[in-house]
Amino acid sequence: MTEKDIKIEDEETLNEDPVEETDKEAENNAAEEATAETQEEETEEQDPLEKAQAEIEELKNQLLYKAAEFDNYRKRTLKERAELILNGGEKFITAILPIIDDMERAIESGAKTDDPEVLREGMELIHQKFIKVLEAQGVSKIDTENADFDTDVHEAVAMVPGMGDDKKGKVIDCLQKGYKLNDKVIRHAKVAVGQ
Repeated sequence: MTEKDIKIEDEETLNEDPVEETDKEAENNAAEEATAETQEEETEEQDPLEKAQAEIEELKNQLLYKAAEFDNYRKRTLKERAELILNGGEKFITAILPIIDDMERAIESGAKTDDPEVLREGMELIHQKFIKVLEAQGVSKIDTENADFDTDVHEAVAMVPGMGDDKKGKVIDCLQKGYKLNDKVIRHAKVAVGQ
């Protein structure tokens, strides 16, 4: 091989190199495009996953917020309930304080007078005032006069025989009055019932 031949080969090689480089570039470009497409596919695949994870995190935060809110509500209602139990009778106590004042005045007046009629009249007035206060608080007396015996509101403590057919199963006498609080029996009336 002569120098000419080497030069020709070199020129051919030189001429071939750009073509080979172009092919290599094309292959690189194709590989880069494939990699880009793969990355895009991965990105598309990660987007729903990331979106789901973000949604899960948001739902966790909402759950924690709601749990804390419910816990605060529970604590607040327990506190209000405890206060209601402790101070629930305040309205009733305030209503009966004037009656206690009246009783104290009656006791003082009783020491000054010897007339039992005045004392009895004063006690009757105090009793009437007390009954009005109870009625205002929802307390009512259970009716026993000429009433049929009812186990829901009456308690039979005695059976009276020989009262006749018209008195059978009826309340004959009330030994202790019964009371209701807002239609709930708080003390049954103790009665004698005809047989």
